[in-house]
Amino acid sequence: MPPQDIPRPRLSSRAVKIGMVSALSLTLVACSSKTTIAYCVDRRAIPTGNVQGGYKVVPDFFCERTYSYTSPDYGRYFWYYGGRRSSDSSGSSYVSGGSHYAPSRGKIKSSTGKTLRGGFGGSGRSGS
Repeated sequence: MPPQDIPRPRLSSRAVKIGMVSALSLTLVACSSKTTIAYCVDRRAIPTGNVQGGYKVVPDFFCERTYSYTSPDYGRYFWYYGGRRSSDSSGSSYVSGGSHYAPSRGKIKSSTGKTLRGGFGGSGRSGS
């Protein structure tokens, strides 16, 4: 006896639209602007050992803290964008080859992974 033709279930237009929107959103996320790594650095630290130039990387806490104009630490710590990270013989990390200025577009994350600007899609702007 020949197999009977069993009708296939049809996808509703709503299911097709949801699938297409999901695929489009994944494509947009994958094609979003690049992520720049920002390092909190100490302007006054002097590189030692095999490190030539650059700024010493310090915990993010120092760059997130607000110092008054009268504080001796005012202007000492700042975000440094991009660059290459290296370590000296004592294990301290230094970064060089980046910029003091944040890129105008894209997502910025600290070296510890905290999002500083941008979020989903990386199109946000910072007030600083």
